[in-house]
Amino acid sequence: MKKIFLIIILYLFVSFIAIASEGDPQDVVSHTDPVVSVLIYFSVILLAAKLGGEIFERIGQPAVLGELVFGILLGNLGLIIPGYNLFDALRAENITEHWAVVMSSIASIGVIILLFEVGLESTLSDMKKVGKSSILVACIGVICPFILGYIVSVIFITEVPESILAMAPNFAIYNIHIFIGAMLCVTSVGITARVLQDMGLSNTKESRIIIGAAITDDILGLLILAIVSNIIISAEQGVAFDLPNILKIALYSIAFLVLAVFIGVKYVPKLFNLVTKMQTHDMLLISSLLFCFALSILSNLIGLATIIGASAAGLILEDVHFKGFNKNTIHLREYLKPIATIFVPVFFIQMGVQVRLETFLDPSIFGIALCLILAAVIGKQFCSFGVLEKGLNKTFIGLGMVPRGEVGLIFAGIGKSLNVIDDGLFSVVVIVVMVTTVITPPLLKWNWKRFKSSI
Repeated sequence: MKKIFLIIILYLFVSFIAIASEGDPQDVVSHTDPVVSVLIYFSVILLAAKLGGEIFERIGQPAVLGELVFGILLGNLGLIIPGYNLFDALRAENITEHWAVVMSSIASIGVIILLFEVGLESTLSDMKKVGKSSILVACIGVICPFILGYIVSVIFITEVPESILAMAPNFAIYNIHIFIGAMLCVTSVGITARVLQDMGLSNTKESRIIIGAAITDDILGLLILAIVSNIIISAEQGVAFDLPNILKIALYSIAFLVLAVFIGVKYVPKLFNLVTKMQTHDMLLISSLLFCFALSILSNLIGLATIIGASAAGLILEDVHFKGFNKNTIHLREYLKPIATIFVPVFFIQMGVQVRLETFLDPSIFGIALCLILAAVIGKQFCSFGVLEKGLNKTFIGLGMVPRGEVGLIFAGIGKSLNVIDDGLFSVVVIVVMVTTVITPPLLKWNWKRFKSSI
């Protein structure tokens, strides 16, 4: 406990140095070089991310929660410290401060790398093995939370927030309901896999179904995100609900993934075979990142989110493609770790900074937050109806699909950037993500122990 207090004190000390002159880091130093303010913010963000992750991992929680909490602290210290405005520029609707533009860009790159890593967690051969149960569990895990989230949104959100109307006067309220429902669809593969691994249950049939379903769930979730994002963009441009256009977007999304996978499987091994002949150091990492960025750019050019291309790139690249770089198979994930360690936490800190704690002074915020948490948990419990095998712990499978984690935060961030959710709703979404992530590990352990004792 003493170590934790020392870490917090160190963190606050560094933060207060950075905000010494009424929150303007450029006044802290005498340099005129604009990179100095970027370095200050970057240093504070990385320090906050690492300390937050360390503390939460010590209490048995995912590091991402610590990064989120410390991001919330960074963004809301102004509530207790007069004059604190260090991160206000990162909260602005239109970011103009040069340091904030840089940090926002780093966070965006972090999201791409994060989804690339998530894609690497599975392979096409894994997808073929998931079986009917995983596919059914995934489909139910998308449909039921979507319906429940939509219903909760309809009950609690009866008018478009003024901040959204200011940006899009003709914005229809059902776009908000659709987005809230879509946000509840996803499952965090990374967090679920980590919990199952820690419990020593990775090889059980239940775990294989959960992981397979979570992978399928995220692919379906990304397709839904692509469709919903385009619906919202059209609405903001004054285009009415257009079913043919929505079907076209869905077709584009599916076609992109199918073509990317088909072409990738056929030509990526040949491409990497050529790359192995190059003598340049670290060509494995560079060529993989270039492939990820290329698919991200391509997906954006056809109107989809960059993260869809990144996820597809991770799914395509299998370790077998990298044998030519060494005598043994090389795990790309190990090479990506140092880069992900730098870029990805910036995204989670930025998400935490966006949370405005003052929005919770509105009692209605608590109501929608509680009901969305219940919808998020209950919606995934219907997944048990998709398990075809007999004698399995179906409740365990449903609980394993609960955490929204990093994928839920990506949804929230895109919703904020599209102006489909205001500060209050964004804060609610982040709280839902945090709660579903925190409660899953203890619920899984409790349920598995109870199931084993009943056998």
